[in-house]
Amino acid sequence: MSITDTEYIKEALSKATQVENRETYSAEFADKHKYVTRTKVKRPQIGVEFSSSSIIAGADKILETITEYIEDREIDADIYRCGSVMLSTSDVVISVQMPGKCRLFFERVKTFDVNLILDAVLNNFAPETNLLGQYIADDLEPWFDVPALRDHIFFKGQRRALIKDAGFINPESITEYIATGGYAAFLRTISFSRPEDVYRQIMESGLRGRGGGGYPTYKKWKSVIDTDAAVKYLICNADESDPGAFMDRALIENNPHSLLEGIAITAYANNINNVIIYIRNAYTLAVERLQKAINDAYENGIFGFDIFFSGYNINVQVVLGAGAYVCGEETALIQSVTGNRAMPQVRPPYPVTNGYNGAPTLVHNCETLANVKLIIDKGVDWYRGISPEKASTGTKLFSVCGDSLYNGVVEVPFGTVLQDMVNSTLGDIKDEGKLKAVQLGGPAGGILDPDSKKIILDYEDLRYLNGDLGSGGITLLSEDVCLIDLVKYHMSFIKSESCGKCIPCREGSRQIYRVLSDITRKPDKDDKQSTLERFKGIIQLENLAKVMQSTSLCGLGKTAATPVLSTLKWFRKEYEEHIFERSCPSGTCVGLRTYVIDIDMCTGCGACLKRCKYKAIIGSPKLPYYIVEDRCVGCGACFNVCKFSAVKVK
Repeated sequence: MSITDTEYIKEALSKATQVENRETYSAEFADKHKYVTRTKVKRPQIGVEFSSSSIIAGADKILETITEYIEDREIDADIYRCGSVMLSTSDVVISVQMPGKCRLFFERVKTFDVNLILDAVLNNFAPETNLLGQYIADDLEPWFDVPALRDHIFFKGQRRALIKDAGFINPESITEYIATGGYAAFLRTISFSRPEDVYRQIMESGLRGRGGGGYPTYKKWKSVIDTDAAVKYLICNADESDPGAFMDRALIENNPHSLLEGIAITAYANNINNVIIYIRNAYTLAVERLQKAINDAYENGIFGFDIFFSGYNINVQVVLGAGAYVCGEETALIQSVTGNRAMPQVRPPYPVTNGYNGAPTLVHNCETLANVKLIIDKGVDWYRGISPEKASTGTKLFSVCGDSLYNGVVEVPFGTVLQDMVNSTLGDIKDEGKLKAVQLGGPAGGILDPDSKKIILDYEDLRYLNGDLGSGGITLLSEDVCLIDLVKYHMSFIKSESCGKCIPCREGSRQIYRVLSDITRKPDKDDKQSTLERFKGIIQLENLAKVMQSTSLCGLGKTAATPVLSTLKWFRKEYEEHIFERSCPSGTCVGLRTYVIDIDMCTGCGACLKRCKYKAIIGSPKLPYYIVEDRCVGCGACFNVCKFSAVKVK
């Protein structure tokens, strides 16, 4: 860190402990902030987004190519690594800002695009190649005939608060975070507010836990605050084990300090001095940036002993986990932190009274803690005004994947209509397909029919529809997806990830998976007993799911059968087609496929005959072959080996 950075940080943080009013504090450093955050620049600035997805897309090579370009031409410009704008389908994104001009963003950049883009922008010309848009700033000159980034369909429907700085600041720079007002809320809090004042604001804000259950945050806090104990703990759950969920990882990779500030404020409000951040070891980039952010916070006196002479102490450490799904349950997580096998415990006692090392322990996920920082920084009225009056307060991060045109992390207010988000933010279904279903909440979330009713992204509305918001994963499914096969995949995941402690979850998931496996393949015609058992299992499928829901030990087991119950409610016809007609409308279930040979296209080469292990193909060389349906098991070997596309799926 340069001397200039050190002096800036020292001055900014010192002012934060002297000025209680947020607006006054910001005005004191208005001009300096703009240069530190590159809102204003004195020479060209080139940013390359670095996130897990962009690194996979080749961000390292893009950065290397840009560096060679600048060095070879001896151009006076700054190159830096920034966070992601959270639009994964546009990786790799780079930004270029010229002095006095608005910042330009370019998407899907490859190494061979670099020269064309930089040749143009460095000569004050905006090329159409890979152009994503420009970030409009009031005191900068906009580029002519270049669309604003905020008008892009992906960003237009969002209300970004938690991730507003993503893609604009360097996540590895504490200086840039402080220049956006970072840590001022925490330092003002410990300088001017009592813990009970913070608690009151969180209660009035209506903040609910973002881990899936939506439990009111202030109620958890009250249980910890009311507990008379000398030592208390705060555990941040950054493990995020749901397949398809990557909100917490994206938050940490792109702005780790915002999470740390929320953690610090929460710890102060609950009279906690010991903090543990539990994160999976596979999140390499997130772990590196989080640990660097913690080290920088200690180095600048934001963490540690007697912070800015306030008398408050905080110790923050990172604990790496193996990524077990069951660690989404807080008692299992605590067991893992202590070095034991991650298994849920019988409650009560609850962690808020008897948790880590037997001490009162507050467990929150990353998004909940980051919201605490927003509430204290901008106020309760601002926070409650984000969402409609009857909805939960604030915004929600969603990781979107599947068949939508745009994938990534989106932030919208609670109360948003899902169909509106699909149309106005996600670009509808790619390849002009039709939306068939929406899955909310990962493998234990509901699979809902988007046309049955307007789906409101809020806790109560989704529970009424047999859905669950979960941690915030959304998967859009086109008509090419077999929902029975998808549910079978999720039950296979649950079966493998179940800790095995309670019978309903352990045996229920195994039995449901077996029934679904039977549904997605043809029954053995020679085994009448097997066919009878198959139909018995199908009849009991719904009852089995309800038993899991009502009798499992932990929340994960209780929600594990949600995909089954929701698809039975909204897509029962698809079950009936698999069971009674023994057909898969999407053609996904290989075990239900019926193959036929088009005699007009068959050349009689005999390749299919040689490959078939079940003697289901008959015929003579040089003449069309035939498939005996009663013998065919639907393995697809003939389909794969035919070079003339004569074998077709019926």
